[in-house]
Amino acid sequence: MIVGVGIDVCDVERFGQSLERTPGLRERLFTPTESTRPLASLAARFAAKEALAKALGAPSGMHWHDAEVVSESSGRPLLEMRGSVLARAESLGVVSVHVSLSHDAGIASAVVVLEG
Repeated sequence: MIVGVGIDVCDVERFGQSLERTPGLRERLFTPTESTRPLASLAARFAAKEALAKALGAPSGMHWHDAEVVSESSGRPLLEMRGSVLARAESLGVVSVHVSLSHDAGIASAVVVLEG
């Protein structure tokens, strides 16, 4: 059963300008592992975190570092949840998370599907 679906898009150039303009933003949004990625990949990961929040019903009190996009050796993205994000997912009965990332033509996007 589908528990939630979220989608988000992010303009890569505009996102890069935000990171430059606000020095602490990269550290606030991304884990140390995520923050080393290229700009387009960061924008897609930001979109994934936003899509996850939407799929979870966008509750307040969730922390950015409590959702991390990691990659399998094949390159397939996975969402790891902990803390406030995991607590919300568990309260909704989420047992499986699917994420798809894309970036092309200056736009990054992500879709998240939560199954219960």
